[in-house]
Amino acid sequence: MSGQAEVKVKIPFGNKYLDAIFSVPENKPTYGVILTHGAGGDMNFPHLVTLAACLASHGVLCLRFTCKGLNIAYRAKAFKTVVEYLKLYDDYKLLGVFLAGRSMGSRAAASVIRQLSQDDDDDDFIQGLVCLSYPLHRPKLQSKLRDEDLLFIRCPVLFISGSADEMCEKQLLEDVASKMKAPKKIHWVDKANHGMVVKGRTTDDVMEEINAQVFSWLRDNIKLQHK
Repeated sequence: MSGQAEVKVKIPFGNKYLDAIFSVPENKPTYGVILTHGAGGDMNFPHLVTLAACLASHGVLCLRFTCKGLNIAYRAKAFKTVVEYLKLYDDYKLLGVFLAGRSMGSRAAASVIRQLSQDDDDDDFIQGLVCLSYPLHRPKLQSKLRDEDLLFIRCPVLFISGSADEMCEKQLLEDVASKMKAPKKIHWVDKANHGMVVKGRTTDDVMEEINAQVFSWLRDNIKLQHK
């Protein structure tokens, strides 16, 4: 994809640094997406790399980062640090950002949005949430849902989940969505599991479907807010 650059940065986090990469569009961006990975892997997980490239090619700045650790509070703290970093980053004066994550990363993003919305200085910098393979429950443990943050969020939310995701039963997510106060959309990737693998389809083909959904939703929400 032409006209975009990747810029590596290190974001101060406590007494260490978070590795991060900006995917920068050719023209000056006005909106950005902060993107992170699931419980395993890092910011170079292929799904994140292709999504970042897709967004940058369509004029949306993407900052993806790595935060190891399986503690959700720790992951949320790191995500919040990255939000503050981007907000104060002089090279890109953005009107707003969308928080996005895969699996555990989307839980961390949801937690940050809930925290920030409860702060008094909530200033509309965060425009929405993108949940890729949101892990609504542990495999075979549908009785204990991880929905508490989702129910508090007010900004637009996009869920992209596989219809055969063992950590997000279809009916359960639809039930949670129906209780949410936020404007929301669910896109089901037919027969995909938690890792977005679909028998008989290539990874590129599945990612193309997902990336197109994310970008069209972002575009619609940016338009809605600036009519």
